[in-house]
Amino acid sequence: MGHGGEYRRTGAYDGELGAAVGRAQEGDEAAFAVAYRLVQPGLLAYVRGLVGDDAEDVMSDAWLEIARDLGRFKGDGAGFRGWTATIARHRALDHLRRQRVRPRPSALEQDVLDLPGQQNTHDQAMESLSTAHALELVGGLPRDQAEAVLLRVVVGLDGPAAARVLGKRPGAVRTAAHRGLKRLARQLGADGVTDEPPRTLGEST
Repeated sequence: MGHGGEYRRTGAYDGELGAAVGRAQEGDEAAFAVAYRLVQPGLLAYVRGLVGDDAEDVMSDAWLEIARDLGRFKGDGAGFRGWTATIARHRALDHLRRQRVRPRPSALEQDVLDLPGQQNTHDQAMESLSTAHALELVGGLPRDQAEAVLLRVVVGLDGPAAARVLGKRPGAVRTAAHRGLKRLARQLGADGVTDEPPRTLGEST
């Protein structure tokens, strides 16, 4: 599938992000605040898909770990997005394991076997994912598709980086993202908005 404009919203800031991270590693607190501002919105949307209303608390724990281990990070702005997404995901899964009231499946291995087609019918979905309603619709996707869409379109990771976060093959993640975006494109069409309440990942049918 075409990815030309997929990361414009995040990729455009990766140079600024990388520079801010470098200064933050030298002790510049204002630079750490810049890095936080650039990364937090996408991470929060991703984690909200995993844990629902507990996302703010999970991200607080994640940022404590990020700040603690910042000196060990090596890489550029795009690498920092992937590194922080991995930490956020681990904290979210830890939270779900501790939560017994509404148990969710912890396995994320629903690999997609079909190869994606060469169509761009999901472009509308990608452009609309900045809206709160579209992000709610992501919660209705199968779990593997929702995580792939959030990591690739909202967090702004490329295929290999998203695959590393999820512990999957890049091809499987690309396929899951393609299927999820195609489904969102249908939902975001003229008659595609549903009346169902938003769900967290793993609660879809």
